[in-house]
Amino acid sequence: MTTIYHNPKCSISRRTLALLRENGVEPTIIDYMKTPPSKATLATLLEGLALQPSQLMRRKASLFTELGLNQSGVPEFCYLAAMVSHPELIERPIVVTAKGVRLGRPPEAVLEII
Repeated sequence: MTTIYHNPKCSISRRTLALLRENGVEPTIIDYMKTPPSKATLATLLEGLALQPSQLMRRKASLFTELGLNQSGVPEFCYLAAMVSHPELIERPIVVTAKGVRLGRPPEAVLEII
């Protein structure tokens, strides 16, 4: 089973979904803007990605700066809490398969787990 945490407004997320389908994979699609991941789910995704919360942040989003997340010394738990409260800060898309978890940036990165 394959799952994609997807934002249909994001061109890279759409390209990743198309790439999965071109390779015969019809994933479960979670529009994480409508159904945000819980803190536990996000922590599991981060573990699978081998990333710290700060590494999964959309740093170019204006909200990143507005929330003061661009300051030095912000604890990792603050980044996690910010993504739970503001899913638009989560870098996307995230694809989960039995072979692992990958961030679809670039979309071709997901090919190694399908």
